[in-house]
Amino acid sequence: MRSELGDSSEWVIGGEIRPFLVTLVEGVPDEEGAVAVMLHESSLADAADWLWEELPGHRVEILNGSIVVTPPPDGPHQVTLSWLIVSCHEAGDRQAGLRTVSGVGLWLPTGPDDYAVPDLSLVDADFHDALVEKNCYAPHVFHMVLEVTSSNWTNDTATKVDVYARANIPVYLIADRKHDEVLLYADPLDGKYPDPVRYQRGQTVLVPESVGVSLELSVDTLLDGDD
Repeated sequence: MRSELGDSSEWVIGGEIRPFLVTLVEGVPDEEGAVAVMLHESSLADAADWLWEELPGHRVEILNGSIVVTPPPDGPHQVTLSWLIVSCHEAGDRQAGLRTVSGVGLWLPTGPDDYAVPDLSLVDADFHDALVEKNCYAPHVFHMVLEVTSSNWTNDTATKVDVYARANIPVYLIADRKHDEVLLYADPLDGKYPDPVRYQRGQTVLVPESVGVSLELSVDTLLDGDD
């Protein structure tokens, strides 16, 4: 699958954005494991907007100055998110002045156009007052973000560890289905998280109470999307 606008015949995997935009659509398989999307004379932000329109159901993010596109999630992925929303509600998120939301953009300090769209976020109830642009909100309203890995799992386990720490997100939880474990990053210092706490099947993740609610989450349910 390749998409191209403009009259250039040059294709590059990676590389500079000017004068052509070249980006990787990760998780959409082809012979190179990625799709090159080229837009002629386009800005990074405009290219991301175009991809949102051209690839319905995909998630488009700009991380460290590069566009990343994630394919639509599978069923267990979505069941995990549904279970987490109920778990946060039962833990009293609304009473604590919080909201549990999915697909809400997080504006990042790592670049002029950078933003992420976490799978799930625990945010201040009045987060809508912190709108920056493009349906993305300032980092200070985010108490916790969670990602359930998909085919482009390295973004969640490497790139986003960096950008979420630099955004000073207090807690980052990863259901790493690739490696069959759950990682808990917390309390970033000087733009970096300490080493994560790793949880294996049969264990329970104790989410730091600093997020504002008390949460105990089954590793098996986080990974499988069902009890």
